[in-house]
Amino acid sequence: MLDAAQAVAARDGAAYLTLEAVATEAGISKASVLYDYKNKQALMKAVIERRIAAEDSRIEEIRNRLGPDEPNAAICARLIAESRELSDEDRAVALSLCASVAGDADLRAPVREMMARRVARVRDTSDNPRGAMLAFLAIEGLKALEWLNLYEWPREDRRKLMSEIRWLVDQKPEEIPCEEMTDFI
Repeated sequence: MLDAAQAVAARDGAAYLTLEAVATEAGISKASVLYDYKNKQALMKAVIERRIAAEDSRIEEIRNRLGPDEPNAAICARLIAESRELSDEDRAVALSLCASVAGDADLRAPVREMMARRVARVRDTSDNPRGAMLAFLAIEGLKALEWLNLYEWPREDRRKLMSEIRWLVDQKPEEIPCEEMTDFI
């Protein structure tokens, strides 16, 4: 059912993700979908949670391959995971889910929890937490542009950006007093 829901979301968009459409896509009755997911929101939440779990698992697998002695393993695993190019299906599903999440606080909850875990892991496991956090923010920004289909980096430019984002991990940025920043406003 979740595969069918994801397929409908990718193909038709979240607005057209109905229990009927999922049942048709899965080749089952609407009653079967209703039995497992009482409404569209519950189904969407399950799709979101499954995608988060799959991505977390992929990142954790990379982190484990880096080994226990790898400095900055959490952010480095994240950067490696995000080095792959998005497929058209990944982009379509992400765009559809973002549209759903934007308008529903309950659907945002699993995404907020995921982000809180990721921020904490990067902050708590990095040799230079501020540099690692800048890298985290840079990769999130790059992903957002790609997922929302706002910009598609040429392959070589993206490769260079990923290398430069990795460079941020080892940096020790100095804090600029807020008064200096407000002088320009």
